Amino acid sequence: MIYLSTNSQKSLKKHLANLFRARFPFIYISSWEETRLCNLISDLAADQQLIRTARKVYVWSETTGIRALDTDIPVNADSNKPESALSFIEKCEDPSIFILKDFHVYFGTDHRAPNSNIVRKVRDLVEILKESDVAKNVVFISPTVVLPIELQKDVTIVDFNLPSVDEILDLLNETIEANIGNPKINICLTEEDKISLCNAAQGLTIQEAENAFARAIVESGALTINERSIILDEKCQVIKKTGILEFIKSDLRIEDIGGLENLKKWLLKRNKSWSKEAKAYSLPAPKGILIAGVAGCGKSLTAKAISAMWNLPLLRLDMGKIFSGVVGSSEENMRKAIKTAEAVAPSVLWVDEIEKGLGGVTSSGDSGTSMRVFGSFLTWMQEKTLPVFVVATANKIDALPAELLRKGRFDEIFFVDLPTKNERKEIFSLHLRKRIKDNPIGQNVDYNDDNTLSMLADLTEGFGGAEIEQIIIAALFEAFYDSRNLETNDIIKSIKNTVPLSVTQSEQIIQIREWANVRAVAATATEDRNEYQHDIESIVKKESEDEQIRLKRNRGGRSVDF
Repeated sequence: MIYLSTNSQKSLKKHLANLFRARFPFIYISSWEETRLCNLISDLAADQQLIRTARKVYVWSETTGIRALDTDIPVNADSNKPESALSFIEKCEDPSIFILKDFHVYFGTDHRAPNSNIVRKVRDLVEILKESDVAKNVVFISPTVVLPIELQKDVTIVDFNLPSVDEILDLLNETIEANIGNPKINICLTEEDKISLCNAAQGLTIQEAENAFARAIVESGALTINERSIILDEKCQVIKKTGILEFIKSDLRIEDIGGLENLKKWLLKRNKSWSKEAKAYSLPAPKGILIAGVAGCGKSLTAKAISAMWNLPLLRLDMGKIFSGVVGSSEENMRKAIKTAEAVAPSVLWVDEIEKGLGGVTSSGDSGTSMRVFGSFLTWMQEKTLPVFVVATANKIDALPAELLRKGRFDEIFFVDLPTKNERKEIFSLHLRKRIKDNPIGQNVDYNDDNTLSMLADLTEGFGGAEIEQIIIAALFEAFYDSRNLETNDIIKSIKNTVPLSVTQSEQIIQIREWANVRAVAATATEDRNEYQHDIESIVKKESEDEQIRLKRNRGGRSVDF
């Protein structure tokens, strides 16, 4: 079984022509797009420049039998039987290419064993096709690759990529041409808009892209750049069908995250790094980042904000769904997840709490399944060429295997610590503005007043961003219960009733900081980190004096400014 990959339709045609001319007996192409693939093979069979000798194309399926591609009449009455189709191939005296659809069902599935007679008949054909006086090749087409071990040395597997942007652009232009004269449809697209719509549709089959454009026209009576969201929604369907990846819709802006300026600048500089403009600088698309640190301090929010800032689809990989009970399915699930992420590229792949899925790879309790899945994921991260930006988040960094942290897997490892005073002020301002802006219930709290924000920040030393958000929510409940406006005292009361993570998990925070000091870059800007030494007096009041001293150490992560 030989795996061969091609990057474009043009190179695929040339590659297939070489295989046909070299008398490769069996070629296996995994694809849902039967029509598009049959058309490509038909064009190739008539192109004597590529294939030298023109060939007739036959198509077989169990429902229609074997017939010439340009007719609907089967060659004989019982040609729908696989044995009859193989016999016809053996006896055919014309230079031909035979396309067999869904023949994989006879090669075995999870629920049925291979048909031994069919497998033997296919093997018998190998020498017959090679030694035939006329050139004959067989092409298997099915949505998935299924090969019994008996055929693995006789079949060549060729990748058939999803439509390129240029192919989708051709389809879009055809759609525009078909509807341009309709007075009920508003078509207004610049060339740049067309490319944007085609980029949104990339990862869809031609049929799916056609459906997406048609749905946009039907729902809004228009085909403009505003219909991009409808096309992205169709792409969401592709992701949902995998059952492993989750499509996350996020309108969260990077400005909605308080602090983490170092991380924000790094991301901002890499925006549009997969565009043509970036290629002019010979820039590769960034591989990804690992964001490690204290729970509830903005790691997951950052992943969502990257998607919105870069205007890319966000896919969440649930590592728990990768590992299932059927032997061999975990590895297949990982391959399927990777293939889907690449199909909708450029995209952002978010692996939340990656340590839960890959933290136990050193154990042998699962017969090495975790290690194999982990190995395939690492290899893909190292070798991937398509623009899939991986955002991995982790809370328990000591559980991560060392191989994951090696240079080349991620572009950078960022450490997110408890927010500094300046960051807490920004977080308070963001959450107050979000909930009481233009709302009379908040007229007694000024979220732009520096004195108020400084006072609240001083009271929340050692609190994480998620804890500050819950403080605001709890204060709003106090005001709601009494049917009155929100007061600053409600927030202060909520602060006093909250025990922060820095108290309940002080040991873990110290351990994380010590790890990050030499292995990660601080997500917080240097100017914010400097003031941390001076505003930590009230942290962990219930801890011993020695423990307080330990917590007053430098924050984790190297001081690198982007």
